[in-house]
Amino acid sequence: MDVLEAIRQRASTRAYLDKPVDRTMIEAILDVARWAPSGANIQPWQVAVVTGQVGRQIGKALLATRTAGESERPDYRYYPERWSEPYKSRRVACGLALYTALKIGRDDKHARLKSWNNNYSFFGAPVGLFFFLDRSLAQGSWVDMGMFIENVMLAALGHGLATCPQASLAEYPDIVRKLLNVPDSRALICGMALGYPDRSAPVNNYRTQREPAMHFTTWHE
Repeated sequence: MDVLEAIRQRASTRAYLDKPVDRTMIEAILDVARWAPSGANIQPWQVAVVTGQVGRQIGKALLATRTAGESERPDYRYYPERWSEPYKSRRVACGLALYTALKIGRDDKHARLKSWNNNYSFFGAPVGLFFFLDRSLAQGSWVDMGMFIENVMLAALGHGLATCPQASLAEYPDIVRKLLNVPDSRALICGMALGYPDRSAPVNNYRTQREPAMHFTTWHE
């Protein structure tokens, strides 16, 4: 697949086929993704791949904790405490597009909760990825991690697979670290669903919009 086409086609996929992903394919994806750039070539990324019983165990533990009403305790704050424009409007539009595709009404709290809870089963994907970073590293390494994670998603697309990066899977990082025997010295950045997309699912048949390049670009000559 052409790289430009892959960038345009990549989308957050929230429904997957009940079809296993071969381990050699996952290894191939990570083997390509490792060529992401990083400052001084320190290659800060650490990845945990979960499948089968382990994936289900993590999902159940995260969902049970959230259902119990425990406050989220992520290793970092993903979203701002207060939203300002234009980000607030874009966030609202994103949610509206998702729930419209699912035909969930604005006041249907039960259906919205059920939809949200699908996060903890990786949306039915057979593979989950967790991305970790040593806490001793500085902000530049977080930039490196973003580029690596994007490489994973594009490489997956090149193998006919789909992904969904998930901040929700990093809400209770202590649970994930304990179940995966990962030391507390590693911060959990996010999780990711990986599998074969269910193209018939309505939730996979909408796209969020992007601002034209001219709206975020200035030229200086």
